[in-house]
Amino acid sequence: MPAVADPLSKVAQTPGNCLLPAHRKLELYYEVWRRLEAPLGVSKLAGCRACRPGARFGLDFQGLLFDNFRMAQVVLERLTKVFQGRGGESVCAVDNLNLVVEDQELLVLVGPSGCGKTTTLRLIAGLEEPTAGTISINGQLVNDLPPKARDIAMIFQNHALYPHMSVYENMAFGLKLRHYPKAEIEQRVKDTSQILDLTACLDRRPAALSGGQRQRVALGRAIVRQPKLFLLDEPLSNLDAQTRLQMRAEIARLHARLAATMIYVTHDQVEALTLGHRVAVMKAGVIQQVATPVDLYQHPANRFVAGFIGSPPMNFFNGTVLEERGVLIFQESTCAGLAGSNPITVLLDNASTRVLHGCAGKQVVFGIRPEHIECYPRLSDSTLERRVGAVVEVVQPLGSETYLHLAGHAHSFVARVQATERFCTKQQLSLRFDARHAHFFDPVTERALVYSSEPVPRLRADANEAVRIIQ
Repeated sequence: MPAVADPLSKVAQTPGNCLLPAHRKLELYYEVWRRLEAPLGVSKLAGCRACRPGARFGLDFQGLLFDNFRMAQVVLERLTKVFQGRGGESVCAVDNLNLVVEDQELLVLVGPSGCGKTTTLRLIAGLEEPTAGTISINGQLVNDLPPKARDIAMIFQNHALYPHMSVYENMAFGLKLRHYPKAEIEQRVKDTSQILDLTACLDRRPAALSGGQRQRVALGRAIVRQPKLFLLDEPLSNLDAQTRLQMRAEIARLHARLAATMIYVTHDQVEALTLGHRVAVMKAGVIQQVATPVDLYQHPANRFVAGFIGSPPMNFFNGTVLEERGVLIFQESTCAGLAGSNPITVLLDNASTRVLHGCAGKQVVFGIRPEHIECYPRLSDSTLERRVGAVVEVVQPLGSETYLHLAGHAHSFVARVQATERFCTKQQLSLRFDARHAHFFDPVTERALVYSSEPVPRLRADANEAVRIIQ
């Protein structure tokens, strides 16, 4: 019998093979064994349990599904994308973006329509070419790599399922294009369909599925590929509220079981806060703040983040910091033609006083969330901190809580109260603003004057004022 050259060394020496994950190398080894060594009755891999005939290369949801080599850290440096408008003008969709997505992290890009979040996702996927900047995955520069060479799975808003194929065929299509063994394809699709509760739907076509089932098929098609990185572009926006809530929980559970790196794009700040390990808020192609959901809610970096994150959003009042009897107070700016109405006045606590000590007589924007406004049925002028009067315009009971739309001196604002408290329209209230949770913003730059993402204070000197901020 002629000697058979050892094919393993050739596989190991294949250019770029050092970048392949461990289980993909085993697949290559198995193919070598199946095609060359098995017919001769020779196997150098006979002792390797993972490479024996019939061994599973598919998903194993009893442990971590992916080898650590399959994970991906994504680094975006000075990433910029400029499109040409119809009139020849330049439109900057992504502007000098810097971001690091850590290994096994679920990071959410959130912002209003047109802020550049989907463009950023398409740049990472290779569907758009960056105008400037670099994209690195696991330390490898991928700017010049085509999408198929980046080992990325993207899930789109419209599902993008083939209508003439069954669920099984849709999920298996990507693996067939990559010439995976039939047995392995069947095993991966079977495992994934069990996890996504699609086993009973494998023979159906997309037209016979509900919206939630179609979205799970799109997720399954990405999972069976076992990519380094998942990109999800508003996958739940076309679903009804109940299905969206269910799918949101399923995606969170799925990420916990996969331990995979995911970048999730949405315009829904509720999705962002409930799903993301960290959330990046974008506006006009620029990242405004990247933080955990709790930090983002409690310590917004600027007025845009404060107003965008939270439902109902934060209330804002323009006014002046005044000193009265040795203490600082915030007084809302008076409006012409509103004689007889009292502007909102809030006694500042010690922490706010220390922060705004150099701002007496200066204009600021005062922000407070609806849950930090306490409502009383009668007006009271016995204390300085309760110089806030308002009239109920709208009552919105939600079962577990109630939103009150109130008319103040200059404009309307919202308070959140317990469902057990009873109020009616046109009722006059006395309000107390909890200054411990107050936020202050520069009226020109809109930057937060109190921003404590890191507990390291420093002094910022501006041309007209010096305020202590925590940045």
